[in-house]
Amino acid sequence: MSSISIIGTGNMAATLGARAIAGGNTVEVMGRDQTKAADLAKALGAGATTGECGTTPAGDIVIVALLHGGVLSVVAQFGDALAGKVIVDISNPFNSTFDGLAHREETSIAQEIAKVLPASASVVKAFNTVFRHVLEKGWPDVFLAGDSAQAKASVEGFIKSLGMRPLDTGGLAMAHWLEGAGVVAVGLANHGVGNVDFALGVNELPVREDG
Repeated sequence: MSSISIIGTGNMAATLGARAIAGGNTVEVMGRDQTKAADLAKALGAGATTGECGTTPAGDIVIVALLHGGVLSVVAQFGDALAGKVIVDISNPFNSTFDGLAHREETSIAQEIAKVLPASASVVKAFNTVFRHVLEKGWPDVFLAGDSAQAKASVEGFIKSLGMRPLDTGGLAMAHWLEGAGVVAVGLANHGVGNVDFALGVNELPVREDG
C-alpha cells in the first residue's frame, strides 16, 4: 500500500485520511495549526502520525487538502522539502457564485503548483470531482491528470486501495478541465440532479455486434 501525507485538517483531509487508513495505507497529518493536525491524527487512529508543516513529509504521496486560496502559499512554504514527492491537488477554484472558475486563464491550481515545486516532484490532479460525503461512503470513479506516468501510477494504486476506480484523463493541462468538471458537478447538484448524492463517472457500454 501507499504512505500518505495529508496537508490540511478540514473535512476532506479527515475523509481521505479515514479512507486511506481503511485501505491499509499509512497516514501522516500536517497542518498550519499543529494542534488541529494532532487532533485529526488522534481521531483517525490506526497509527496515524503528525508532521510539522513545512518539513519533509513522511509520505511518498502528499495530498494537499486545502481550499484553493491557500494551496500555492503552503506548497511554496514546503519548498525543497517536497523534492521527489508526488503532490495530489484536490482543490476546486470556484468563483464566488460557484458557476465558474476563479482564475480566468486556461490554467489550474495543479499547473500553478507545478511551477513552484522542485523539479523532481510531480503533480497529479485528483478527487476534485467527488463530493466529500460520496467520497466518505461511496465507491465513485476518480478522475486524475498529470504529466508523469510514474506519479499517476502511484496515485492510481492509492485510489484502488480505497476501492475506487481511477480514470486517467491525460496530461496536467487536463487539470483545467477537471476543475471545470467540478463546476459542472455543482451545477448538476443545484439544478439537474437537485442533490449531492451522486458522482461524475463513466459507464462503459457493451459493444453491439450487428447482424
